[in-house]
Amino acid sequence: MFRLILASNSPRRRELLSLLGLPFESTSVEVDETPAQNEAPTACVKRLSQDKARQALRETLADASTLVLTSDTIVALAGEIFGKPADSADARRMLTQLRGRDHSVLTAVTLAFPDGRTITDLCETSVPMRGYTDSEMETYIASGDPLDKAGAYAIQHAGFHPVENLSGCYASVMGLPLCHVARCLQRAGITSQPGLPARCQEKLHYQCPVHSAILSATPEYQETLL
Repeated sequence: MFRLILASNSPRRRELLSLLGLPFESTSVEVDETPAQNEAPTACVKRLSQDKARQALRETLADASTLVLTSDTIVALAGEIFGKPADSADARRMLTQLRGRDHSVLTAVTLAFPDGRTITDLCETSVPMRGYTDSEMETYIASGDPLDKAGAYAIQHAGFHPVENLSGCYASVMGLPLCHVARCLQRAGITSQPGLPARCQEKLHYQCPVHSAILSATPEYQETLL
C-alpha cells in the first residue's frame, strides 16, 4: 500500500488530482520562486518543482510507502518568465503583454521517494489569449483573482475567460497535467483508475485533443537524487 501526499496549497491542484481516483493527502510547502539569473523557463519550472519536493520531504513524516507529488507552473512569453504578479500594477503589465498573443505555459510535476529519488515530467502548452478589452481586464484585476496566478490569469475563470481556441492540455494550464502525473505514478508502479481522460474532460468541459498522444508517448523523464 502507498501513501500519496500532494505538496501544494492550491485548491485547483487538489481538485484535479482527485480525478485520478486515488487516495491522497495534501499539505502546503513554501519555496522561493524567484528565477535564477538567466535561467531558461524550462529549467526554472523543473527546478522549482524539485525544490518543492525537496522541501516537502524535509517537512513530511515519510515512511517507505510515502510518495510526495509537487507541481510548479510558469508562463513564458518570448523567453520572459511571468510568475505571480507582485500587485495589481504588475498584473496589469502581464495581462497587457499577453493580450492577443500566444504564450507558453510550462508545468513540471515531480514525484519524490523517501530515499530522495525523484521523477520529473514536463508539460508545455501553447496558449492563445483573446483580445480582451481594457475594461474587461480592469474588472478582472479588481476581483483580486490574478494575484496568486502565474501570468496573472486563471484559464477557468468564467467571468474573464481569457483564452480562446486552446488545443493543448487544459489541466496543465490550471496547474496539474493529469496525464503526466499518471505517467509518473505508473513509473512508480501505481495505476490510476481507468477512464482518467474522460473524467478530466467532463470536469473541465473541454474536449482534449492531446491525451492519447501524451499517455502513449515514451516520456522523457528527468530522474534525480535530491
